Amino acid sequence: GSNIKTSGKSAFSGATKLKTVSVGKNVTEVGANAFKGCFSLTSVTLGSKATKIGATTIKVPKKKLSAYKKLFKQKGLSSKVKVIGY
Repeated sequence: GSNIKTSGKSAFSGATKLKTVSVGKNVTEVGANAFKGCFSLTSVTLGSKATKIGATTIKVPKKKLSAYKKLFKQKGLSSKVKVIGY
């Protein structure tokens, strides 16, 4: 619902058939390992208030690594979070 402010640790972990996620505009935090094991996930859309992502590593397609790094930097992703290609 629209009143949700955070997603918990491991919220969607292991949802192997999950393909897309749209995080609501009022969500300010996505917990660590929220999408761990979501091997079919191809798209995550973050709402405008999402300022804290509990991940330490974000894996993106190698062909788009540079573009993702630039985008995440522009959006204020912490420098502690590594963006790597797979």
